[in-house]
Amino acid sequence: MDDGGSGYPAGSLVGRAGDVAVLTSFLHRAAGHGAALVLTGEPGVGRSALLEVAARAAGAAGTRVLSAAGVEAEAEVGFAGLHQLLVPVLGELTALSDLHRDALAHSLGYRAGPTADRLVVSTAVLTSLRELAVGRPVLVVVDDLQWLDRTTAEVLGFVARRVPAGARIGLLAASRWGDDGSGPLAGLPEHEVRPLEEGAAEELVAGRYPTMAPRVRRRVVAAAQGNPLALLELPAALTGRQRVALEALPSVLPLSRHLGAVFAGRMRDLPPATRRLLLLAALDGTGDLRVLGSASRDEDWLDVLAPAERARLLRVDAGTRRVSLWHPLVGSAAVQLATSGERRRAHAALAEVLVDQPERRAWHLAEAAVGPDGPAADLLDEAADRALRKGDGVGAVTALLRAADLSPSGPDRARRLARAAYVGAHAAGDLRSVPDLLLQARRADPDGGGSLQTAMAASYHLSTGDGDVDGAHVALVRAIESALLGPVGVGDLDEALHGLLVICHSSGRAEPWQALESAAARLGHRLGPALSVARSTFGAPALATAADLRQLDRVIAGIDAEEDPAQIVRTGLAASYVDRLDGCRQALWRVVGNGREGGAVACAVDALVVLCQDAYGAGRWEEARRTAEEAVELGEALGYRLPSLSGTCCLALLAAAEGRHETARTLAGQVVSWAGPRGVRALEHSAYRARALAALAEGDFEEAYRQAAAISPPGVVAPHVPVAAWVTLDLVEAAVRTGRRQEAGAHVAAMRGLEVFRLCPRLVLLAAGSAALTAPDDGAAACFEEAMATPGADRHPFESARVQLAYGEHLRRVRATGAARLHLAGALEAFTRLGARPWAVRAEHELRATGVSRSPVARAAAVGLTPQEHEISLLAASGLTNKQIGVQLYLSPRTVSAHLYRVFPKLGISSRAALRDALARVPQEVGERGAG
Repeated sequence: MDDGGSGYPAGSLVGRAGDVAVLTSFLHRAAGHGAALVLTGEPGVGRSALLEVAARAAGAAGTRVLSAAGVEAEAEVGFAGLHQLLVPVLGELTALSDLHRDALAHSLGYRAGPTADRLVVSTAVLTSLRELAVGRPVLVVVDDLQWLDRTTAEVLGFVARRVPAGARIGLLAASRWGDDGSGPLAGLPEHEVRPLEEGAAEELVAGRYPTMAPRVRRRVVAAAQGNPLALLELPAALTGRQRVALEALPSVLPLSRHLGAVFAGRMRDLPPATRRLLLLAALDGTGDLRVLGSASRDEDWLDVLAPAERARLLRVDAGTRRVSLWHPLVGSAAVQLATSGERRRAHAALAEVLVDQPERRAWHLAEAAVGPDGPAADLLDEAADRALRKGDGVGAVTALLRAADLSPSGPDRARRLARAAYVGAHAAGDLRSVPDLLLQARRADPDGGGSLQTAMAASYHLSTGDGDVDGAHVALVRAIESALLGPVGVGDLDEALHGLLVICHSSGRAEPWQALESAAARLGHRLGPALSVARSTFGAPALATAADLRQLDRVIAGIDAEEDPAQIVRTGLAASYVDRLDGCRQALWRVVGNGREGGAVACAVDALVVLCQDAYGAGRWEEARRTAEEAVELGEALGYRLPSLSGTCCLALLAAAEGRHETARTLAGQVVSWAGPRGVRALEHSAYRARALAALAEGDFEEAYRQAAAISPPGVVAPHVPVAAWVTLDLVEAAVRTGRRQEAGAHVAAMRGLEVFRLCPRLVLLAAGSAALTAPDDGAAACFEEAMATPGADRHPFESARVQLAYGEHLRRVRATGAARLHLAGALEAFTRLGARPWAVRAEHELRATGVSRSPVARAAAVGLTPQEHEISLLAASGLTNKQIGVQLYLSPRTVSAHLYRVFPKLGISSRAALRDALARVPQEVGERGAG
């Protein structure tokens, strides 16, 4: 079998339903009254697998199957194929005449003497098959017809054309297309087996290689062009790191031995000059005839291509000035057949032509180089910068490593190795390679261990993987201070200071920030705008001013045009604590998409952490859960413990809000047990926040106060503890409920004294709600009304509902029962929609205390709507399509449809048009009420 049938899962052929239907119909005809069919198609397309399926189906239906396969080495051996077919059944042919028996015996080599006349042999075979078909149908299956010996092929052609009606003899053969149509089986019915459609090709590769990165899978699918053999064997020729996109793919994909034999066969007899041009076309990859002509040494180079055209290896379109290979893997075979010297000379020729395309020229020069080449290394440096800006971290690392190989001097080689280590860890997700690359850098330049690039890579590895923020801080600060004394690029310093910013944030303490502020002051106006504003909005958001937010808004305004994933994430971090993520969300999801495709995967982990926290604050809890889980899974797989545990913190917070207390405590405990010994206070603070919320949900206000105060003490909103601003309502509520009204008041005063609590809607809501909790009874209502009127408060439904619940509780205490019911019912509906069960239960109890005897929560539970189903149903009832709902909730239209399919029977309806009325009853307006 020449087309990879042994590797193709014949029992469940992907994308071959149409072909299987054709075979099923053929088998039915053959078993009834005889039929013939020849499968044709390109090498590797899957003909052999289809023959195997047909043979199994025929055998299972009771048909006798006789099989043979052409073998290239036996193509000149007369009747070799007939020998395969008939030897297994010779003992059953008892009714043959002596003439026919002798003809077969001589033809198959069992008796000496001259071979019988071809007509006699053909008649003997036909008679034999008719005898075998008396008891049950017979199917003759022949694979690789193009290599079958001519004598057997002629006999089979004779038989196929003379099978009598009703003889129940079938002939099924497979052959490569491309012959001239004059062979022995010419004129028989044919069915062309075509390459797989793109969706089926993706499914086949994903099924065999489930861990392959999507962008690598797409490259394989594009190169294979639907050829099943190529789809299955191209990935096998890649390294494990290449398959998961930790290492760049070569410009021309390598071939397995089997693929090489299939696609290189027609090249071996080409003239050397033609093979050279075919190699140039493969390495150029653009199909531009002008490039090919310029790189060729032959004046009549178009004529030199003619043998490749006649062999159907390429096509030349003089009108468009394009040349296209018959199949991309023809190019791979051309590269594989060439010697290393031939490949170097071809790359050098292309580099001479591409002087106006520096990136492509750099790679051709690099491939042509035998030893060090400084200019080529410099060009690769520039190529790495461009790749990084486009989000191709793996491509950038590949360029830097090759540039390091080509570097004439040790310091240059060390610098590039160190930068490759940093880029690999910070963008490409390859944290584990950092120690080895830095070791190589030290060997290349033993005196350069304190370079900025080395410190950036080492500190990133220490903080992100090991959690050693103090060690990372010391190493990076020392290198930055040294760099400030010499001629180092501002871009490198900006990159290093961003790394220092994240390390300082992770420390959760004020002291580490002093070194960053000192370096920033020395750089002055040369400091990048994103870094400049992030020092306050990300580093000390409690101290952010209106001027800071205006500067941040200017940075965010350019984020949709930004291509560099690292810059997008940095802007997102700067916006994350000050209610500015709306303008960053789309760009951050772009980073996630890039990472999912195998691009800047480390940036994608950071983006997922920002997005899950954003979704939690906005009340999109299902999205927050999915996003946090993806951050945890991806971070753990790459060894990025710091961002991974940030995702765990979000999951702990969700569990606390939803009343899953044990889960919240377990997850928070995991974070603290890792972060505590390492001094990663930022993670500890996030874990304390989850614990405080879980304690509030359980009514353990003393524990809630203890956990919230551990983040920032009452009366202080710690500037370098960003989560301290988000936990203010928790601390104040716990203080009030444990009788610490003085501490609660001090904390409210601290908030009121900070400008940011008057600028950001979420913080305005928290400050106003906290003030209402501490206000005396005669002034509380006005404070609550102020809180509820906060512009944009509805963008933070959980905090808003908590304030509304507290307002309702206050109104009930002062016997304003009617108003209390209104606010308690609103809070209950919000908590129910979110899935915040402890708060929903608390609101329900308060409602009952006002005399309400029917429970909206009970009604919602009775119909069994989940919060996400309820949200989707509301949007559908408003007239949005499934696609529009999906865009809003980050779900696929198919997922939206599945949710609605489950909702309809729960609501007792059968159409989308009935949703609005059904939802008006679930949960129902507060029903039976007692006397006010």
